[in-house]
Amino acid sequence: MDTITIGAWIGHLGRGLAPRELQCVLDIACGMTSKEIARHFGISESGVEKRVRDAMLKLKVPRRAALVAEAMRQQIISPLCIALAALIAMHSAINDSDPMRRDRRAPERRTAQVRIVRRAEAFELHA
Repeated sequence: MDTITIGAWIGHLGRGLAPRELQCVLDIACGMTSKEIARHFGISESGVEKRVRDAMLKLKVPRRAALVAEAMRQQIISPLCIALAALIAMHSAINDSDPMRRDRRAPERRTAQVRIVRRAEAFELHA
């Protein structure tokens, strides 16, 4: 499946939006205005507005924020960090014999030491 990556977002082609509509949605997800998107692609601002309106019509949403949310819900776009987190999780599952890996111990010993010190301090205050 073909993908488009813009900023920290990845978009999947063939899931209901035309390529230029998908690029506009990805730029909206990055927080860009219509003027910035037009400058980015070298097209007119009205061309960007038309593509955004078409995308909103296809996904049946009234606003830009809802457009991004619905595109995420339908898995048309996704943050790139999710893909990175999945890659890291897969790597840790595959390579479990890492000699540098340390498991944290339960803080039971530290808690017991704090209790002893507090009891000693309380005893000194009363004496």
